[in-house]
Amino acid sequence: MPRIATWNVNSINARLANVLEWLRSVRPDVVLLQEIKCQDPAFPTEAVGDLGYNVATHGQKSYNGVAILSLRPLEDVVSGLPGDPLDEQARYLEASTCGLRVASIYLPNGNPIGTEKFTYKLAWMHRLRAHALALLELDEPVVLGGDFNVIPEPMDCHDPKAWLGDALFQPESRRALRALLHLGFTESYRALHPDQRGAYTFWDYQRGAFQLDNGIRIDHLLLSPQAADRLVGCTIDKDPRRQPKASDHTPVIVELRD
Repeated sequence: MPRIATWNVNSINARLANVLEWLRSVRPDVVLLQEIKCQDPAFPTEAVGDLGYNVATHGQKSYNGVAILSLRPLEDVVSGLPGDPLDEQARYLEASTCGLRVASIYLPNGNPIGTEKFTYKLAWMHRLRAHALALLELDEPVVLGGDFNVIPEPMDCHDPKAWLGDALFQPESRRALRALLHLGFTESYRALHPDQRGAYTFWDYQRGAFQLDNGIRIDHLLLSPQAADRLVGCTIDKDPRRQPKASDHTPVIVELRD
């Protein structure tokens, strides 16, 4: 049963010890990383490879960056989200592995609203939907995983009122995510835990947010129908967030039948 994880590591080199320990203990078949914050040559490929993982990266200096790790070979790697040849932000990486087409996604934050950053976020989501539709037409199992920077519903945050002015919770952002799902994708966690509250994947470093469990759920694994038919489990692993020098995100893991 392949297990696919997504994790915004908030700088791979700053969190390397945590990431390596988690890979050793959990051993997911595929790991989709976001916000690696380094150019491709600076990614710790050798250290990760020593644990048996093949690596593909799409990075940039100091910001953004995505990677895919797999215990099996990575094939047909595509860097960058199609639709805008002028977009230089490293936010999308796609490959085939373990009989799946997988993508690591670091969707734009979009703050502050009313600026070009929010316009960019919505345009990026429109491009993602168009590309996701093309992936569905391949008629194969697809997993779109990553930090989507969208809170789907009020139950996905500790205090909805506190997020009313934030790009992550705007009606336009949530509508764009629903439009992606309405193509035929299944959001793994909610498919199996429709009423679960307190299922957060991100806690700010400020004001004791993690200790108070004042979090939000913005890291998602979306499955095409061919992948959703094989869905048997989806969990949020909070343990990495408890570690010293932790990322402000924690991994989400989906399990599929063979």
